[in-house]
Amino acid sequence: MKRTLFTVVTATLSLTLGLAQAAQDSPSAPHATALFQQHCASCHGAQRTGSMGPALLPESLARLRPAEARKTIAEGRPATQMPAFQASLSPADIQALTELIYQPMRPTPAWTELDIQASRVQHTDARKLPNKPQWKADPMNLFIVVEGGDHHVSLLDGDRFERIHRFPTRYALHGGPKFSPDGRFVYFGSRDGWISKYDLWNLKLVAEVRAGLNMRNVAVSSDGRWVIAANYLPHSVVLFDHDLKLVQTHAARSGVESSRVSAVYDAAPRQSFVVALKDVPELWEISYAGKKAPAAPRRIQLEEPLDDFFFDPAYRHALGASRPQGDGQATAQVVDLDAGRKVANLPIAGMPHLGSGITFDYQGRRVLASPNLKDGAIDVIDLTNWQTVKTIATPGPGFFMRSHEKTPYAWVDSMMAPKAKDRLTVIDKRTLQVVAEVREPGKTLAHIEFTRDGQYALASLWEMDGALIVYDAATFKEVKRLPMSKPVGKYNLHNKLTRSEGTSH
Repeated sequence: MKRTLFTVVTATLSLTLGLAQAAQDSPSAPHATALFQQHCASCHGAQRTGSMGPALLPESLARLRPAEARKTIAEGRPATQMPAFQASLSPADIQALTELIYQPMRPTPAWTELDIQASRVQHTDARKLPNKPQWKADPMNLFIVVEGGDHHVSLLDGDRFERIHRFPTRYALHGGPKFSPDGRFVYFGSRDGWISKYDLWNLKLVAEVRAGLNMRNVAVSSDGRWVIAANYLPHSVVLFDHDLKLVQTHAARSGVESSRVSAVYDAAPRQSFVVALKDVPELWEISYAGKKAPAAPRRIQLEEPLDDFFFDPAYRHALGASRPQGDGQATAQVVDLDAGRKVANLPIAGMPHLGSGITFDYQGRRVLASPNLKDGAIDVIDLTNWQTVKTIATPGPGFFMRSHEKTPYAWVDSMMAPKAKDRLTVIDKRTLQVVAEVREPGKTLAHIEFTRDGQYALASLWEMDGALIVYDAATFKEVKRLPMSKPVGKYNLHNKLTRSEGTSH
């Protein structure tokens, strides 16, 4: 243990000193550097290597023109919750920041296989712990609540709505923890590249490893043998065994082009991971069928890169969205994973958030409903012909939509709308009509997740002095409120493991 921790500290110190020197050598210093530390470092990291926000380095900005970067700093970016700075910074300040983020760091930040292996820390030997929950509650109706305000996780009993345990986490966890098939272990990914394996039954941190410097998300194979990470920096996909021991890395390259990795998800019926590249128009499928380590990626060529994607219920199709380029529009497409090609365009305007979509039956046909990050609209798409069934107006653009097989209602937030972020809209899946609205005036209300039986909907009061609010899913009335520190997301074990149609996978 001492040797491992010493190696981690040495590697981290070496990286930090090198980056600090590079920042001092920047031609934009000292004014731009001071601006960056004041306004940007809390989200993008003091050395621009990324944290809650992405890395701001030339390697990460290859597809973003300086004019677009300048516009983003001034006007913000709804899809990532980045605020606008044009009211607090002068045009000269914004220009100085733009020039700074396009300056290379010397040396270029790297995170090699040796760095990954050296970073791994074994906290607990799970094999020596009891093989059953050491607390009294339904282990399949457990909620994992990520509290972003003070970087903690709460374990919540989904029947009594009481905390079982609360523990500290790495900084800026990604909102999508993944579970082992038996529900014993949960894997958390942080924006700065750390993966943490936690034993839910024994309430113990098991192991950690740093997969990269800026990580997008993690996935766990349906058989529980493999854990995979998608990185923005370095441009890579990193595969581990279930104990977080490095197995292999794949550089995210196509010919001479290198790319950030948008996302990776487990396609359980296919026994594979599906990976989207952000800067190169390719979708990868990495099979883990069989006893050997996963094979080299199968590459599917696309017309445009995918920023995020969603599987249809059969896991044959990946429905993905591409961010707009310049003054253009976002696009959405359907990729047939069996055929290995795009088969349709989705008629969705604005900026669809397909990764947060849900599916359900409507008048005898299977449909997808997706929130929109730009417009106050829910797009309902027929999954047999890829045509729009209906566009449902909402108070404003939203990030999350959730439902459950045992409720006729779907809930959606409008957290991207300054004047409507305090409300949740309830839609009847049988009629596609808005039937109710719940509000927390002046606050941000977002991210819904249902109990395993669908009787209750849990929402986040997305504030530092926030709360988890439990609603009756039939009457929409508040049942209970638990104070929490900016609960950015909550995840029901049963719904995730059974791939419920009403939640993300």
